Amino acid sequence: MNVQARINVSLQEALRETEERYIAANPLSRARQDAAARSMPGGNTRSVLYYSPFPVAIAQAQAQTLIDIDGHRYVDFLGEYTAGLYGHSHPVIMEAIAQAAKGGIVFGGPNRDEVELARLMCERFPSLDLVRFTNSGTESNLMALVTARAHTGRSHIMVMEGAYHGGVLTYFYGADFPINAPFPVVMAKINDVEGTRALIGDNADKLAAILIEPMIGSGGGIAATRDYLAMLREAATRHGIVLIFDEVMTSRMSSGGLQKKLGITPDMTTFGKYLGGGMTFGAFGGKHALMRRYDPAQPDAWPHAGTFNNNVLTMAAGVAGLSKVFTPEAADRLYDDGERLRARLNETGRKHGVPLQATGVGSIVVVHWQSTPVAQPHDTQKTPVEARALFHLNMLQRGYYIARRGFMALSLALTQSDHDGLVAAVDDYCGAYRSVLRDL
Repeated sequence: MNVQARINVSLQEALRETEERYIAANPLSRARQDAAARSMPGGNTRSVLYYSPFPVAIAQAQAQTLIDIDGHRYVDFLGEYTAGLYGHSHPVIMEAIAQAAKGGIVFGGPNRDEVELARLMCERFPSLDLVRFTNSGTESNLMALVTARAHTGRSHIMVMEGAYHGGVLTYFYGADFPINAPFPVVMAKINDVEGTRALIGDNADKLAAILIEPMIGSGGGIAATRDYLAMLREAATRHGIVLIFDEVMTSRMSSGGLQKKLGITPDMTTFGKYLGGGMTFGAFGGKHALMRRYDPAQPDAWPHAGTFNNNVLTMAAGVAGLSKVFTPEAADRLYDDGERLRARLNETGRKHGVPLQATGVGSIVVVHWQSTPVAQPHDTQKTPVEARALFHLNMLQRGYYIARRGFMALSLALTQSDHDGLVAAVDDYCGAYRSVLRDL
Protein backbone atom coordinates (compact mmCIF):
# COMPACT_ATOMS: atom_id res chain seq x y z
CA MET A 1 0.00 0.00 0.00
CA ASN A 2 1.19 3.52 -0.74
CA VAL A 3 1.62 5.55 2.43
CA GLN A 4 1.59 9.33 2.13
CA ALA A 5 1.69 10.74 5.62
CA ARG A 6 1.90 14.42 6.41
CA ILE A 7 2.63 16.30 9.59
CA ASN A 8 -0.64 16.28 11.51
CA VAL A 9 -1.91 18.63 14.15
CA SER A 10 -3.20 15.90 16.46
CA LEU A 11 -3.08 12.18 17.11
CA GLN A 12 -6.80 11.91 16.37
CA GLU A 13 -6.45 13.67 13.01
CA ALA A 14 -3.51 11.46 12.09
CA LEU A 15 -5.57 8.36 12.86
CA ARG A 16 -8.58 9.66 10.90
CA GLU A 17 -6.46 10.17 7.80
CA THR A 18 -4.82 6.77 8.20
CA GLU A 19 -8.18 5.02 8.55
CA GLU A 20 -9.45 6.75 5.41
CA ARG A 21 -6.50 5.41 3.43
CA TYR A 22 -6.96 1.97 4.96
CA ILE A 23 -10.68 1.79 4.13
CA ALA A 24 -10.08 2.91 0.54
CA ALA A 25 -7.35 0.30 0.06
CA ASN A 26 -9.32 -2.68 1.42
CA PRO A 27 -12.81 -2.81 -0.15
CA LEU A 28 -12.97 -6.63 -0.26
CA SER A 29 -11.99 -7.03 3.38
CA ARG A 30 -14.62 -4.45 4.30
CA ALA A 31 -17.29 -6.31 2.31
CA ARG A 32 -16.23 -9.60 3.89
CA GLN A 33 -16.56 -8.05 7.36
CA ASP A 34 -20.07 -6.81 6.58
CA ALA A 35 -21.09 -10.25 5.28
CA ALA A 36 -19.55 -12.04 8.26
CA ALA A 37 -21.48 -9.86 10.71
CA ARG A 38 -24.71 -11.40 9.43
CA SER A 39 -23.82 -14.82 10.87
CA MET A 40 -21.21 -14.13 13.58
CA PRO A 41 -21.40 -11.49 16.33
CA GLY A 42 -19.35 -8.60 15.01
CA GLY A 43 -18.31 -10.80 12.09
CA ASN A 44 -15.90 -12.47 14.49
CA THR A 45 -15.21 -15.82 16.14
CA ARG A 46 -11.90 -14.90 17.81
CA SER A 47 -11.96 -11.55 19.58
CA VAL A 48 -8.24 -10.75 19.35
CA LEU A 49 -8.41 -10.75 15.54
CA TYR A 50 -10.85 -7.83 15.43
CA TYR A 51 -9.64 -4.24 15.16
CA SER A 52 -11.20 -1.04 13.90
CA PRO A 53 -12.29 -0.04 11.33
CA PHE A 54 -12.26 -3.73 10.24
CA PRO A 55 -9.56 -6.41 9.94
CA VAL A 56 -7.95 -7.41 6.68
CA ALA A 57 -8.97 -10.96 5.73
CA ILE A 58 -6.16 -13.34 4.78
CA ALA A 59 -6.46 -15.32 1.56
CA GLN A 60 -3.22 -17.31 1.63
CA ALA A 61 0.18 -17.59 3.28
CA GLN A 62 3.60 -18.90 2.35
CA ALA A 63 6.73 -18.96 4.52
CA GLN A 64 6.77 -15.51 6.20
CA THR A 65 4.34 -13.85 3.76
CA LEU A 66 0.60 -13.22 4.11
CA ILE A 67 -1.64 -12.12 1.25
CA ASP A 68 -5.04 -10.59 1.97
CA ILE A 69 -8.16 -10.83 -0.18
CA ASP A 70 -7.47 -7.39 -1.66
CA GLY A 71 -4.11 -8.66 -2.88
CA HIS A 72 -1.85 -6.84 -0.41
CA ARG A 73 1.26 -8.68 0.79
CA TYR A 74 2.62 -8.53 4.34
CA VAL A 75 5.73 -9.79 6.08
CA ASP A 76 4.26 -11.65 9.03
CA PHE A 77 5.73 -10.43 12.32
CA LEU A 78 2.68 -11.50 14.36
CA GLY A 79 3.57 -15.18 14.05
CA GLU A 80 0.03 -16.22 15.04
CA TYR A 81 0.67 -14.93 18.58
CA THR A 82 3.66 -17.36 18.90
CA ALA A 83 1.90 -20.40 17.37
CA GLY A 84 3.43 -19.68 13.95
CA LEU A 85 7.02 -20.33 14.95
CA TYR A 86 7.67 -22.47 11.84
CA GLY A 87 6.16 -19.97 9.40
CA HIS A 88 3.27 -20.88 7.14
CA SER A 89 4.71 -23.60 4.95
CA HIS A 90 7.86 -25.14 6.37
CA PRO A 91 8.57 -28.15 4.10
CA VAL A 92 9.34 -30.51 6.99
CA ILE A 93 6.08 -29.66 8.75
CA MET A 94 4.03 -29.76 5.55
CA GLU A 95 5.43 -33.15 4.63
CA ALA A 96 4.72 -34.55 8.09
CA ILE A 97 1.10 -33.40 7.89
CA ALA A 98 0.68 -34.75 4.38
CA GLN A 99 2.09 -38.14 5.30
CA ALA A 100 -0.07 -38.33 8.42
CA ALA A 101 -3.20 -37.46 6.43
CA LYS A 102 -2.45 -40.22 3.94
CA GLY A 103 -2.80 -42.70 6.77
CA GLY A 104 -6.26 -41.41 7.70
CA ILE A 105 -7.58 -39.13 10.44
CA VAL A 106 -9.75 -39.34 13.60
CA PHE A 107 -8.69 -42.88 14.52
CA GLY A 108 -10.51 -43.11 17.83
CA GLY A 109 -7.45 -44.92 19.17
CA PRO A 110 -3.83 -44.38 20.21
CA ASN A 111 -1.23 -43.57 17.55
CA ARG A 112 2.55 -43.72 17.34
CA ASP A 113 3.35 -40.03 17.13
CA GLU A 114 1.75 -39.10 20.45
CA VAL A 115 4.28 -41.32 22.22
CA GLU A 116 7.19 -39.62 20.49
CA LEU A 117 5.89 -36.09 21.06
CA ALA A 118 5.39 -36.81 24.76
CA ARG A 119 8.92 -38.24 24.99
CA LEU A 120 10.44 -35.22 23.25
CA MET A 121 8.64 -32.79 25.54
CA CYS A 122 9.57 -34.68 28.73
CA GLU A 123 13.18 -34.69 27.52
CA ARG A 124 13.20 -30.95 26.89
CA PHE A 125 11.29 -29.38 29.76
CA PRO A 126 12.76 -29.89 33.26
CA SER A 127 9.39 -29.94 35.05
CA LEU A 128 7.89 -32.79 33.01
CA ASP A 129 7.88 -36.31 34.41
CA LEU A 130 4.61 -37.00 32.62
CA VAL A 131 2.53 -35.02 30.14
CA ARG A 132 -0.98 -35.10 28.67
CA PHE A 133 -2.26 -33.35 25.57
CA THR A 134 -5.23 -31.02 25.10
CA ASN A 135 -6.41 -28.79 22.26
CA SER A 136 -5.44 -25.32 23.48
CA GLY A 137 -3.53 -23.38 26.09
CA THR A 138 -6.84 -22.47 27.72
CA GLU A 139 -7.68 -26.14 28.23
CA SER A 140 -4.20 -26.84 29.51
CA ASN A 141 -4.41 -24.14 32.16
CA LEU A 142 -7.86 -25.28 33.24
CA MET A 143 -6.61 -28.85 33.60
CA ALA A 144 -3.55 -27.78 35.56
CA LEU A 145 -5.66 -25.73 37.96
CA VAL A 146 -8.22 -28.45 38.63
CA THR A 147 -5.33 -30.89 39.11
CA ALA A 148 -3.77 -28.63 41.72
CA ARG A 149 -7.09 -28.13 43.50
CA ALA A 150 -7.81 -31.84 43.57
CA HIS A 151 -4.29 -32.72 44.71
CA THR A 152 -4.11 -30.17 47.52
CA GLY A 153 -7.76 -30.14 48.60
CA ARG A 154 -7.59 -26.33 48.58
CA SER A 155 -9.75 -23.90 46.66
CA HIS A 156 -7.91 -20.72 45.64
CA ILE A 157 -5.41 -19.84 42.92
CA MET A 158 -2.95 -16.98 42.83
CA VAL A 159 -2.55 -15.13 39.52
CA MET A 160 -0.82 -11.92 38.53
CA GLU A 161 -2.76 -8.71 37.95
CA GLY A 162 -3.20 -8.20 34.21
CA ALA A 163 -2.30 -11.76 33.26
CA TYR A 164 -3.97 -13.88 30.61
CA HIS A 165 -4.15 -17.67 30.77
CA GLY A 166 -6.87 -18.35 28.20
CA GLY A 167 -10.36 -17.37 27.15
CA VAL A 168 -11.88 -18.07 30.56
CA LEU A 169 -8.81 -17.10 32.60
CA THR A 170 -8.47 -13.42 31.71
CA TYR A 171 -7.24 -11.08 34.44
CA PHE A 172 -6.83 -7.81 32.52
CA TYR A 173 -10.05 -6.66 34.13
CA GLY A 174 -9.70 -8.21 37.59
CA ALA A 175 -10.68 -11.55 39.07
CA ASP A 176 -14.43 -10.95 38.70
CA PHE A 177 -14.49 -10.63 34.90
CA PRO A 178 -17.86 -12.26 34.03
CA ILE A 179 -16.50 -14.65 31.38
CA ASN A 180 -13.89 -16.15 33.72
CA ALA A 181 -14.10 -19.67 35.14
CA PRO A 182 -15.38 -19.29 38.72
CA PHE A 183 -12.17 -20.09 40.59
CA PRO A 184 -11.63 -18.10 43.78
CA VAL A 185 -8.61 -15.94 43.04
CA VAL A 186 -5.89 -14.11 44.96
CA MET A 187 -4.30 -11.36 42.83
CA ALA A 188 -0.61 -10.50 43.13
CA LYS A 189 1.64 -7.97 41.37
CA ILE A 190 4.41 -9.42 39.23
CA ASN A 191 7.92 -8.67 40.55
CA ASP A 192 6.65 -7.39 43.90
CA VAL A 193 8.76 -9.87 45.85
CA GLU A 194 7.93 -8.89 49.42
CA GLY A 195 4.30 -8.02 48.78
CA THR A 196 3.65 -11.34 47.03
CA ARG A 197 5.55 -13.31 49.67
CA ALA A 198 3.32 -11.79 52.35
CA LEU A 199 0.20 -12.43 50.28
CA ILE A 200 1.13 -16.10 49.90
CA GLY A 201 1.73 -16.42 53.63
CA ASP A 202 -1.59 -14.80 54.47
CA ASN A 203 -3.49 -17.17 52.13
CA ALA A 204 -1.36 -20.32 52.33
CA ASP A 205 -4.03 -22.48 53.93
CA LYS A 206 -6.37 -21.99 50.95
CA LEU A 207 -3.98 -21.60 48.00
CA ALA A 208 -3.93 -24.66 45.74
CA ALA A 209 -1.81 -23.12 42.99
CA ILE A 210 0.27 -20.17 41.90
CA LEU A 211 -0.16 -19.68 38.15
CA ILE A 212 2.28 -17.39 36.34
CA GLU A 213 3.69 -16.74 32.90
CA PRO A 214 7.46 -16.25 33.30
CA MET A 215 6.85 -13.36 30.93
CA ILE A 216 3.36 -11.84 30.87
CA GLY A 217 2.64 -11.93 27.14
CA SER A 218 -0.81 -10.54 26.43
CA GLY A 219 -0.47 -8.07 29.31
CA GLY A 220 2.38 -6.21 27.66
CA GLY A 221 5.52 -8.35 27.38
CA ILE A 222 6.55 -7.93 31.02
CA ALA A 223 9.20 -10.37 32.22
CA ALA A 224 9.21 -11.81 35.71
CA THR A 225 12.59 -11.35 37.36
CA ARG A 226 14.54 -14.42 38.35
CA ASP A 227 14.41 -13.28 42.00
CA TYR A 228 10.62 -13.11 41.84
CA LEU A 229 10.26 -16.57 40.34
CA ALA A 230 12.76 -17.98 42.85
CA MET A 231 10.67 -16.51 45.68
CA LEU A 232 7.54 -18.14 44.25
CA ARG A 233 9.38 -21.46 44.04
CA GLU A 234 10.54 -21.26 47.65
CA ALA A 235 7.18 -20.11 49.01
CA ALA A 236 5.23 -22.74 47.07
CA THR A 237 7.49 -25.49 48.38
CA ARG A 238 7.26 -24.23 51.96
CA HIS A 239 3.46 -24.03 51.95
CA GLY A 240 2.65 -27.08 49.82
CA ILE A 241 1.27 -24.99 46.93
CA VAL A 242 1.49 -26.20 43.33
CA LEU A 243 3.62 -23.79 41.29
CA ILE A 244 2.45 -23.70 37.65
CA PHE A 245 4.37 -21.99 34.88
CA ASP A 246 2.20 -21.06 31.92
CA GLU A 247 4.75 -21.48 29.13
CA VAL A 248 2.18 -21.43 26.34
CA MET A 249 4.11 -18.51 24.84
CA THR A 250 7.50 -18.71 26.53
CA SER A 251 8.31 -22.37 25.86
CA ARG A 252 10.04 -21.08 22.69
CA MET A 253 12.66 -19.14 24.68
CA SER A 254 15.10 -22.06 24.82
CA SER A 255 15.06 -25.78 24.11
CA GLY A 256 13.32 -26.12 27.48
CA GLY A 257 11.46 -22.84 27.85
CA LEU A 258 12.16 -20.04 30.30
CA GLN A 259 12.18 -22.55 33.17
CA LYS A 260 15.32 -24.10 31.70
CA LYS A 261 16.88 -20.76 30.76
CA LEU A 262 16.33 -19.36 34.27
CA GLY A 263 17.03 -22.58 36.14
CA ILE A 264 13.76 -22.54 38.10
CA THR A 265 11.58 -25.64 37.88
CA PRO A 266 7.83 -25.43 38.59
CA ASP A 267 5.65 -28.34 39.75
CA MET A 268 3.56 -28.17 36.59
CA THR A 269 3.82 -26.49 33.19
CA THR A 270 1.17 -25.68 30.62
CA PHE A 271 1.80 -25.48 26.88
CA GLY A 272 0.13 -24.58 23.60
CA LYS A 273 0.88 -22.69 20.38
CA TYR A 274 3.82 -23.84 18.21
CA LEU A 275 4.47 -27.21 19.91
CA GLY A 276 1.81 -28.77 17.69
CA GLY A 277 3.67 -27.67 14.57
CA GLY A 278 1.01 -25.06 13.79
CA MET A 279 -1.92 -27.40 14.38
CA THR A 280 -4.39 -27.11 17.27
CA PHE A 281 -2.43 -27.98 20.41
CA GLY A 282 -2.19 -27.82 24.17
CA ALA A 283 -0.52 -29.83 26.92
CA PHE A 284 -0.13 -29.93 30.68
CA GLY A 285 2.34 -31.92 32.70
CA GLY A 286 4.58 -32.04 35.71
CA LYS A 287 5.70 -34.14 38.60
CA HIS A 288 4.80 -37.82 38.73
CA ALA A 289 2.98 -37.32 42.05
CA LEU A 290 0.59 -34.86 40.39
CA MET A 291 0.16 -36.51 37.00
CA ARG A 292 -0.08 -40.18 38.03
CA ARG A 293 -3.77 -39.77 38.85
CA TYR A 294 -4.50 -39.53 35.12
CA ASP A 295 -3.37 -43.14 34.61
CA PRO A 296 -6.70 -44.80 33.71
CA ALA A 297 -5.39 -48.20 34.79
CA GLN A 298 -5.26 -47.06 38.42
CA PRO A 299 -8.26 -47.48 40.72
CA ASP A 300 -8.06 -43.86 41.92
CA ALA A 301 -7.69 -42.36 38.44
CA TRP A 302 -9.13 -38.98 37.48
CA PRO A 303 -10.66 -38.87 33.99
CA HIS A 304 -9.37 -36.50 31.34
CA ALA A 305 -11.30 -36.44 28.07
CA GLY A 306 -10.84 -34.72 24.72
CA THR A 307 -11.75 -36.17 21.33
CA PHE A 308 -8.87 -34.47 19.56
CA ASN A 309 -6.23 -34.60 22.33
CA ASN A 310 -4.09 -36.98 20.26
CA ASN A 311 -5.25 -36.02 16.77
CA VAL A 312 -2.91 -37.47 14.20
CA LEU A 313 -2.10 -34.26 12.30
CA THR A 314 -1.04 -32.36 15.42
CA MET A 315 1.00 -35.24 16.79
CA ALA A 316 2.86 -35.73 13.49
CA ALA A 317 3.53 -32.02 13.00
CA GLY A 318 4.68 -31.63 16.60
CA VAL A 319 7.15 -34.49 16.35
CA ALA A 320 8.57 -33.21 13.07
CA GLY A 321 9.01 -29.71 14.46
CA LEU A 322 10.77 -30.66 17.67
CA SER A 323 12.90 -33.45 16.24
CA LYS A 324 13.96 -31.90 12.93
CA VAL A 325 13.47 -28.12 12.95
CA PHE A 326 13.34 -26.41 16.35
CA THR A 327 16.62 -27.75 17.64
CA PRO A 328 18.25 -26.27 20.76
CA GLU A 329 20.56 -24.30 18.45
CA ALA A 330 17.58 -22.92 16.48
CA ALA A 331 15.89 -21.91 19.74
CA ASP A 332 18.96 -20.00 20.87
CA ARG A 333 19.30 -18.23 17.52
CA LEU A 334 15.66 -17.16 17.54
CA TYR A 335 15.99 -15.84 21.09
CA ASP A 336 19.04 -13.80 20.12
CA ASP A 337 17.30 -12.47 16.99
CA GLY A 338 14.50 -11.12 19.17
CA GLU A 339 16.87 -9.49 21.62
CA ARG A 340 18.63 -7.67 18.76
CA LEU A 341 15.37 -6.57 17.14
CA ARG A 342 14.03 -5.18 20.42
CA ALA A 343 17.22 -3.19 20.95
CA ARG A 344 17.07 -1.79 17.40
CA LEU A 345 13.45 -0.68 17.83
CA ASN A 346 14.21 1.07 21.11
CA GLU A 347 17.18 2.79 19.51
CA THR A 348 14.91 3.95 16.66
CA GLY A 349 12.59 5.59 19.18
CA ARG A 350 15.50 7.35 20.87
CA LYS A 351 16.83 8.54 17.51
CA HIS A 352 13.55 10.32 16.73
CA GLY A 353 12.88 11.54 20.27
CA VAL A 354 9.58 9.64 20.47
CA PRO A 355 8.47 7.47 23.43
CA LEU A 356 8.71 4.08 21.77
CA GLN A 357 9.21 1.28 24.32
CA ALA A 358 9.74 -2.26 23.05
CA THR A 359 9.33 -4.80 25.85
CA GLY A 360 9.34 -8.59 25.96
CA VAL A 361 11.86 -11.41 26.10
CA GLY A 362 13.67 -13.16 23.26
CA SER A 363 11.51 -13.64 20.19
CA ILE A 364 8.44 -11.89 21.65
CA VAL A 365 8.44 -8.10 21.19
CA VAL A 366 5.71 -5.67 22.27
CA VAL A 367 5.77 -2.00 21.23
CA HIS A 368 4.27 0.67 23.50
CA TRP A 369 3.97 4.40 22.88
CA GLN A 370 4.41 6.16 26.23
CA SER A 371 7.12 7.95 28.18
CA THR A 372 6.25 6.35 31.53
CA PRO A 373 7.87 2.96 32.29
CA VAL A 374 6.09 -0.32 31.56
CA ALA A 375 6.59 -2.37 34.72
CA GLN A 376 3.09 -3.72 35.34
CA PRO A 377 0.30 -4.67 32.90
CA HIS A 378 -1.81 -1.71 34.01
CA ASP A 379 1.03 0.62 32.99
CA THR A 380 0.33 -0.22 29.34
CA GLN A 381 -3.00 1.58 29.60
CA LYS A 382 -1.05 4.83 29.48
CA THR A 383 -0.48 4.28 25.76
CA PRO A 384 -3.49 5.95 24.09
CA VAL A 385 -5.65 3.57 22.08
CA GLU A 386 -5.31 5.99 19.16
CA ALA A 387 -1.51 5.62 19.28
CA ARG A 388 -1.77 1.83 19.09
CA ALA A 389 -4.23 2.06 16.21
CA LEU A 390 -2.13 4.61 14.31
CA PHE A 391 1.02 2.49 14.55
CA HIS A 392 -0.78 -0.75 13.69
CA LEU A 393 -2.53 0.55 10.58
CA ASN A 394 0.62 2.29 9.40
CA MET A 395 2.62 -0.92 9.74
CA LEU A 396 -0.04 -2.76 7.71
CA GLN A 397 0.10 -0.04 5.07
CA ARG A 398 3.88 -0.41 4.97
CA GLY A 399 3.53 -4.17 4.50
CA TYR A 400 4.22 -5.49 8.02
CA TYR A 401 1.66 -7.60 9.86
CA ILE A 402 1.57 -7.13 13.65
CA ALA A 403 -1.13 -7.10 16.35
CA ARG A 404 -3.12 -3.99 17.20
CA ARG A 405 -1.61 -3.97 20.68
CA GLY A 406 1.91 -3.84 19.20
CA PHE A 407 2.61 -7.53 19.81
CA MET A 408 5.09 -9.39 17.59
CA ALA A 409 6.38 -12.98 17.68
CA LEU A 410 9.25 -13.92 15.43
CA SER A 411 9.19 -17.03 13.28
CA LEU A 412 11.99 -19.17 11.91
CA ALA A 413 10.91 -18.11 8.42
CA LEU A 414 11.88 -14.47 8.92
CA THR A 415 15.20 -13.34 7.45
CA GLN A 416 17.67 -10.64 8.43
CA SER A 417 16.34 -8.66 5.48
CA ASP A 418 12.84 -8.89 6.96
CA HIS A 419 14.13 -7.58 10.29
CA ASP A 420 15.94 -4.73 8.53
CA GLY A 421 12.77 -3.91 6.62
CA LEU A 422 10.66 -3.75 9.78
CA VAL A 423 13.16 -1.46 11.49
CA ALA A 424 13.23 0.77 8.40
CA ALA A 425 9.42 0.90 8.37
CA VAL A 426 9.32 1.89 12.06
CA ASP A 427 12.04 4.46 11.42
CA ASP A 428 9.98 5.94 8.56
CA TYR A 429 6.85 5.93 10.72
CA CYS A 430 8.59 7.69 13.62
CA GLY A 431 9.92 10.33 11.26
CA ALA A 432 6.55 10.92 9.60
CA TYR A 433 4.58 11.16 12.85
CA ARG A 434 7.18 12.62 15.22
CA SER A 435 5.05 15.67 15.91
CA VAL A 436 2.10 13.62 17.22
CA LEU A 437 4.17 10.97 19.00
CA ARG A 438 6.76 12.94 20.92
CA ASP A 439 4.38 14.22 23.64
CA LEU A 440 2.70 10.89 24.44
